Amino acid sequence: MEKLSHQEEEAMQAVWKTGEGSIKSFLDNMSSSDTPYTTLASTIKNLEKKGYLSSRMIGNAYLYRPLISEDEYKKKFMSGFVLDYFSNSYKDLVNFFVEEKKLSAGELREIINLIEKSGLK
Repeated sequence: MEKLSHQEEEAMQAVWKTGEGSIKSFLDNMSSSDTPYTTLASTIKNLEKKGYLSSRMIGNAYLYRPLISEDEYKKKFMSGFVLDYFSNSYKDLVNFFVEEKKLSAGELREIINLIEKSGLK
């Protein structure tokens, strides 16, 4: 499974939000309303070729559905992201966000609470 481009990820977000649907239904669920229909249609076809979507013909229109869940995608590519950019250290990842002031002390406490509740001490 290959990493998706930003445009492909946006399209997949709309697909995951919609479930099975047509290009029009995905367009209606996209966060950016300036995506042309033809651009999305091309992106959806590419996602199908890459194995992220399947399609079936209903009447004269194609309906597409995801073959991978959003959670599966996140797990696969977050692991690769941490490996590639943070030497497989989640501590370094958190430290990066702290240093960049993207993570507050309150959010860090919430993370610690989540870890303690899950038994990962």
